[in-house]
Amino acid sequence: MEGKNRNILVVLIAIVIVAAVFSSFGMSLFPQGTAQIMLPTDSPQTDPGVQPEGSGQSYLFHVDITPQTVQTVIADTLVRPESYYRTVTVEDFWGAEGHGTTTAQVWVDGGWTMVRAQLPGGSVRTSIVGDGQFWLWYGGSGQVLSGPADGQSADLEGQRIPTYERVLELDQEQIARAGYEEKGGLSCIYVQTGQDELGMTCTYWVSVETGLLVAAETAEGEQVVYRMSAYAVERPVPETAVFALPDGTVLHTPGQAAQPDSGQAADSGAD
Repeated sequence: MEGKNRNILVVLIAIVIVAAVFSSFGMSLFPQGTAQIMLPTDSPQTDPGVQPEGSGQSYLFHVDITPQTVQTVIADTLVRPESYYRTVTVEDFWGAEGHGTTTAQVWVDGGWTMVRAQLPGGSVRTSIVGDGQFWLWYGGSGQVLSGPADGQSADLEGQRIPTYERVLELDQEQIARAGYEEKGGLSCIYVQTGQDELGMTCTYWVSVETGLLVAAETAEGEQVVYRMSAYAVERPVPETAVFALPDGTVLHTPGQAAQPDSGQAADSGAD
């Protein structure tokens, strides 16, 4: 009888062990959801890997930002709004006589971008990019340059308004530092390059809430020579915004599909 009881006890212990093992690995064997990366949205001091009790969130895990992972995290987890408006400030500090500030209003909607920039010299430069074309003019001039758009046309070079694609285009070897940081009151992913052959370093801050690049700086040694900032954003773009040429030709209306006549009221030109 004692031997029989011992055998029963052994069997029960084995059952408990099997149940414990299955309990530990069952979730991995039978997943019920897709894992997602959780980024900090309230404060960079808050550990984004800790979930509040009763939050109901599951399968969320924290990804450490390093020079090796930052581009993947930005590309795979951040999504910019399809429609928004914001004001961008660009400051140049190239020497005592070279300081200049550009203030640009930026409207983005449905793949279209319109930028109206007040340049340091006082002139106003307006550009519209969409449907594979760009349009560009100064002030209220009726002379409009236009041509085929490419991947850089939304900036049209002289605006010097970077996007986070500039971060994704960096060679990984160029990235010296990366992590989470607060900038302008926003939780951001930051990326800093190492000094190049000219002694220049670049730092970028991408908001984890909007997916937009909200700040960028270029420094020559310890001296900041370029700064871009755009912390506030309005989503979606105001309904009153109209993507139109100086003669009134409407190229795009927010929320509507645009069918522009690229040849109307636009002089042919080059980017």
